[in-house]
Amino acid sequence: MPQLDPGARRAILDATVALEAEAIAALERLVRCPSTLGNEASALDEMARNYAALGLAPRRVATVPDQLAAHPGFSPPLVSYEGRDNVVAVHQPRARAGRSLVLQGHVDVVPEGAADLWVTPPYEPAIRDGRMYGRGAGDMKAGDIANVMAFRALQMAGLQPAAEVQFHSVIEEECTGNGALACMLALPRCDAAIIPEPGPGFDAIYTVEVGVVWAWVTVTGRPTHVREMQAGINAIEAAYHISRLFKEYEAEMNRAENIHPSFFGENHPVNVNFGTVQGGEWNSSVPTRARIGLRVGVMMGNTARQVKADIERLVERARSEDALRGARIELEFSGFMADPCVFDQEAEIVRLTRRNFADTAGRELRDYKAAGLTDGRFFNLYQNVPVACFGPEADAIHGIDESVSLNSFHATTRAIALTMAEWCGVEKA
Repeated sequence: MPQLDPGARRAILDATVALEAEAIAALERLVRCPSTLGNEASALDEMARNYAALGLAPRRVATVPDQLAAHPGFSPPLVSYEGRDNVVAVHQPRARAGRSLVLQGHVDVVPEGAADLWVTPPYEPAIRDGRMYGRGAGDMKAGDIANVMAFRALQMAGLQPAAEVQFHSVIEEECTGNGALACMLALPRCDAAIIPEPGPGFDAIYTVEVGVVWAWVTVTGRPTHVREMQAGINAIEAAYHISRLFKEYEAEMNRAENIHPSFFGENHPVNVNFGTVQGGEWNSSVPTRARIGLRVGVMMGNTARQVKADIERLVERARSEDALRGARIELEFSGFMADPCVFDQEAEIVRLTRRNFADTAGRELRDYKAAGLTDGRFFNLYQNVPVACFGPEADAIHGIDESVSLNSFHATTRAIALTMAEWCGVEKA
């Protein structure tokens, strides 16, 4: 593996330390952006300002379904893409001597849930006991800022990458990945990618991740007054019956013989989640309609299309069951239609990342076999680009009082800075 000049290495590390307060302030600004689905504009604008401060020229990349629909990585969208263009910026060296790199991250966050349960408001970042709290602090705004500060550290050391470095700030990692797909296709293929997604309670590097399919099941029953409920068909009870069929499927997919070797040691990697439910009109009326939103995991060795077919078979089975006789059951797919992938741990970008993190943090990145997914799959599956998907220790992502370790945040920045310098080579800024 390439070795960085010791003087340059020391200068870069000194710069990352000097930038720590600036990095925390930048993370606070980004966490203040309530960038849930459809509301990402403020976070995208903030990332554009961050790129401009590096001396780069940010530009927008639109997500256009008609242009992406034929791609195998495309997922059916949930909302319009108008006014939500991704942001990219590209560094070009004076003399192209090294290998190109993508530094990618998503700005979208999941809803905060019951805000009254948070110790401090979800979009008012707070620091307690060495951790920053706020929605998105861990997933993955700390990673977004780490990418920026790593590049800034090289500049402060009087250096810049001797190869093209692309920055991608994307939308919809949490529901389709279409923003990542749009940016990947809009720019030239790079030699490697770094995506600083958070670790689940520890500093982690992703070794494999499941795929995901989102499905929506709508049940229409027959409403009656509750005094004649036996003559009606309760749509909510029917939806519950269908949910039990999916839980039986989940149990089957987690049988030992159905778990791919890449998930060895994980006893429940395939999760079926009922994330949303809507239904009913009145406590004293048999409900007319219920709609449940499902997230179904896809095991390595399977595909999203195959799991889609499994879901269709389950719903068809439900239609034929006596307990649901007379109900109308409709199925639709929007949101994730994502395949699983394995990240090559022997790839040089991964080995560099592991070494630089361990050398500067004094601890190893731990392997993480993810029952969730990242945008890393796009580069891995569709461009054969090696991906180092790793990031800071975070807690309660998608939950209440989400937080990220600031120590781990800074360690991630150091590892990215050194890995970028070694992978791309450096020239004087």
